[in-house]
Amino acid sequence: MAQEYKLKGLSALDLKNGEKREVEVDGIENGKVLLARVGNTTHAMSSNCTHYGAPLKLGVLTPEGRLTCAWHGACFNVGTGDVEDAPALDPLAKFEVYEKSGAVYIKGEEATIKASRRNPNVKCTAQGQEKVVVVGGGSGAIGAVQALREQGFKGDVTIISKEPNLPLDRTKLSKALIADKSKLEWRSQDWYDSSSIATISDEVSGIDFNSKSVSARSGKSFPYTKLILASGGTPKALPLPGFKDLSNVFLLRTVPDVQAILGAVGEEKGRNVVVIGSSFIGMEVANALSSNNTVTVVGMESAPLERVMGSEVGKIFQKLISKSGVKFHMGASVDSAQPSTQDQSKVGSVSLKDGTSLPADLVILGVGVSPATEYLQNNSAIQLEKDGSIKTNEFFEVESQPGVYAIGDIATYPYHGPGGNGSLTRIEHWNVAQNAGRSVAARIAKPSVAPKPFIPIFWSALGSQLRYCGNTPNGWDDMVLQGQPDEAKFAAFYGKGDTVVAVASMQMDPVMSQSAELMRRGNMPSLNDLRQGKSVLDEGLPSEVKI
Repeated sequence: MAQEYKLKGLSALDLKNGEKREVEVDGIENGKVLLARVGNTTHAMSSNCTHYGAPLKLGVLTPEGRLTCAWHGACFNVGTGDVEDAPALDPLAKFEVYEKSGAVYIKGEEATIKASRRNPNVKCTAQGQEKVVVVGGGSGAIGAVQALREQGFKGDVTIISKEPNLPLDRTKLSKALIADKSKLEWRSQDWYDSSSIATISDEVSGIDFNSKSVSARSGKSFPYTKLILASGGTPKALPLPGFKDLSNVFLLRTVPDVQAILGAVGEEKGRNVVVIGSSFIGMEVANALSSNNTVTVVGMESAPLERVMGSEVGKIFQKLISKSGVKFHMGASVDSAQPSTQDQSKVGSVSLKDGTSLPADLVILGVGVSPATEYLQNNSAIQLEKDGSIKTNEFFEVESQPGVYAIGDIATYPYHGPGGNGSLTRIEHWNVAQNAGRSVAARIAKPSVAPKPFIPIFWSALGSQLRYCGNTPNGWDDMVLQGQPDEAKFAAFYGKGDTVVAVASMQMDPVMSQSAELMRRGNMPSLNDLRQGKSVLDEGLPSEVKI
């Protein structure tokens, strides 16, 4: 039952419009709420982001009441507490707040205040003739099925996934090498059951778009009225001698992959680990394995992540991870994997084309992913792009197949963020997949809804936390670096001409979240303004969204 609690240190609701303030709750140990004033109304809500617990007092509050977390871009509506953007799944709890006898009080339940969240309203009993089938069990899938129920969709909902787990936080596989699926799954089986969402462990083998039916390896078929393709990516192997034949050469995408890697490392550790690929997955897993192992990263670029971030910023990441003992061979090409002298079936070293031999008890490949659309390869009813992805419109709907949607790693869609101009692009980001899933769910539940205007956001663990927003479908040709790069405290602004198209930051919160909101509203400073010292944190946020 809700009770009345006094807020410490407040005698009146004296916040100004646009102001937010974290306050302690009297009588609840570690109890806190966030107050935010929008449109002359003060709201009281959970104080921490429901994604990873970031203090929302550090976030960005917009004139219409969007509150964006400074860490990973989760966005909430301060009026309702509802999630507006990924990666958060749980909404914020809201509390009645009022003045009384020279003090400020809220009404709420102690457990809810402590939890700093509320459960989404998704319980239902499926009814009617509508059937939504979701192919895949990743970020896009959980975003879509939860949002369908939140939006009031009452039809059947089915997830078909070949992974041996429910939808989980895949980002923690490479960043933390967590091998226990129970620590990663977003929702329990009871949650899906109570929401009338069927979870099928099977592999999709084909789709008959004429009869609207999905076929699985088990021989079962699943009819649909609406279809969401969210099958994700397939890690690329290296087509070089030894990498296919020798054991202890690993890809990293699933919980079994992490279990196999940790099994090869062993409890005693002390292994020689070679990571091939210096992009996000390779850098994250190298960082995660650096304790008590000898880790070497091999990359073709002059600095890690050079293609995305540029060499100047890439060298910041290299310096950070080197502090953990990770060694780098950059500007290098791999020749082959050689067998161990002790066991010819296992890898023992990696040979580079310059003649260098790197000892290797295990090898991890982080050389990119391909769209996982193998089940559509020979389907005449749909045309795949050259990279195997599926072209969609702004609603993520496959234009040749009304009622069929593609999201996440497999979707190539028109990008309307800064510098995009509708350019077709494919983005392999967790937030993008989940936001696309939410967008598709809204479209299915309410067909008149407009496309969801979101800016791509991702993050990475590279010795320090990297934040990034925007996208560069047409490349970038200039960069402005603010902060103290030598201390890995920086904001990098990437421009196409004078237009800022992407922003990367470390230890500069909430620069990334502020930039994402400015991008949505067409109010991002020019690259030249930033070069002259202008700060995005000093820029006002217009109410109108322009993408």
